[in-house]
Amino acid sequence: MGETVTSDETLALIEEGATEQTATTSPATETTQPAAKAAAVSGHSAPATSGPDPKLSRAVERLVRENDLDPAVIPATGRRGRLTRADVVAWLKQPEHAATQAEIPAPMPPSDSGRPEERVPMSRLRARIADRMVEAQQTAAILTSFNEVDLKAVMDLRRRYKEPFEKQHDTRLGLMSFFVKACVEALKKYPAVNASVDGKDIIYHGYYDIGIAVSTERGLVVPIVRDADRKSFADIEREIRDFAERARQGSLTMEDLTGGTFSITNGGVFGSLLSTPILNPPQSAILGMHAIKERPVVVDGEITARPMMYLALSYDHRLIDGKDAVLFLVAVKQTLEDPARLLLQL
Repeated sequence: MGETVTSDETLALIEEGATEQTATTSPATETTQPAAKAAAVSGHSAPATSGPDPKLSRAVERLVRENDLDPAVIPATGRRGRLTRADVVAWLKQPEHAATQAEIPAPMPPSDSGRPEERVPMSRLRARIADRMVEAQQTAAILTSFNEVDLKAVMDLRRRYKEPFEKQHDTRLGLMSFFVKACVEALKKYPAVNASVDGKDIIYHGYYDIGIAVSTERGLVVPIVRDADRKSFADIEREIRDFAERARQGSLTMEDLTGGTFSITNGGVFGSLLSTPILNPPQSAILGMHAIKERPVVVDGEITARPMMYLALSYDHRLIDGKDAVLFLVAVKQTLEDPARLLLQL
């Protein structure tokens, strides 16, 4: 129960032949194990027998061993009196057995301080995320550079065209499409940020597949907006909305999650003011967005309040020099502070 299954692993063997089920144990079992039969009548399990039972499949043998059961006392319904996994599960669900079996997690003992604790296994998604994060830290020379961006121009543009945009395209005009477009233009100028390391080689990608981090109850996933340079604001917004819905439903496919060249993550939706995002291998860079805060800034010699956001670019220093990382961030900042650059591709 609760075991991890890997790709190509055998889960079950299905035998051809008669489909009739035998509800009683074989005569040999009855004559050779009277003590076990007596235990079955009394409703208590006899001690588990030592050594593997040649009639048990590997999965059934493991389930029996983990729950300290004697297979001889469990009614077998498989072909030729063979004990099946369903037989064991049904046996464990009986009231007189269920409360004592290992399927029900035992209460965790108190910690050294006497306070209650709970130990639960990682989900497969969480374990995979953990492996990827450790891989990123161990295989890349990660460094983070920071900048800040004044989002007044973007927010004014969104306010002005919010309703007509939604009417025309049947999707809202969010911030993320501006950031995706700004990053694409910056990646064109600094191709090393869109590249990846493969052994001793550098792969420069001639396309822009942008990963968008999406948080779900099960963990963080990063679906890919492919060929983002060829897509409109509306296309990008619709695709991100679709990814978010399918991520919550758990219906994203492996194709949705693999093959990106650069990623964007937005911790600002949870209130994060500043962070150092971690790479999504084999990508070499990731942009971190943060919370928008009204802060006093100097504009044309005067102090005024502006909606400011800190940006963080984490990158693989093996491939990307500090100069390119900083100039990339500056390019993103300039585009967002003057969105007309997107129209003119400046």
